[in-house]
Amino acid sequence: MGRDVDKVRKEKRDADIDAFLMKVAATPRVKAAGVKGRLMFALDATASREPTWDRACHIQAEMFTEAAALGGLEIQVVYFRGFGDFRATPWLSSSDELVRLMTRVRCLGGHTQIRKVLKHALAESSGGRKVDALVYVGDCMEEDVDELCHLAGELGLLGVPAFVFQEGREPIAMRAFRQIARLTGGAYCSFDAASAKTLRELLRAVAAYAAGGRPALENFSRGAGSEVRLLVSQVK
Repeated sequence: MGRDVDKVRKEKRDADIDAFLMKVAATPRVKAAGVKGRLMFALDATASREPTWDRACHIQAEMFTEAAALGGLEIQVVYFRGFGDFRATPWLSSSDELVRLMTRVRCLGGHTQIRKVLKHALAESSGGRKVDALVYVGDCMEEDVDELCHLAGELGLLGVPAFVFQEGREPIAMRAFRQIARLTGGAYCSFDAASAKTLRELLRAVAAYAAGGRPALENFSRGAGSEVRLLVSQVK
């Protein structure tokens, strides 16, 4: 019985990954020559994520390093924790600076602040340069889902896709995260300890695609796993 449950879970996770890759592949990226892409990377740093925080930081640091090596991409790290503690870094292209900032963050107990993440992405996109993609990593949701969906719809109108990674499969959060991804024109994918390698590859693939489109993704895929090679085959 236990093996059957594990098999079903693996098949569901694989289906989520395939759907995510297809959505990323279908997301258009059109930039003027010499203009850097902008990737906002938002993190839930509340206490529920503390057991896996160090591993997540390591995976995210690899994505930053990959993005900086590609060039053509600026990343802003946004995170929330504790009692109303919400922070955003400047837009950076140095992987060393991004990793240094990430390793200084520690989890604190508190409610989720996804609303602030979405409003911040809207504010950053309302000026002369919009955010090209929002990546959000979290495990739960404790807010008004209708308000989050309204903000997600506004991001969708601006052409800012949200690629949402859920740690675990908490059902309330899952429904909200899927809606946010759909309304923005992005994608949703869940992960756990068993799929850490897949998460790493997907994050790095998103960074590669945001930075340099298909050529950069093809170059990155030569040393990557089957998940990324599948993505390359789907990008038109």
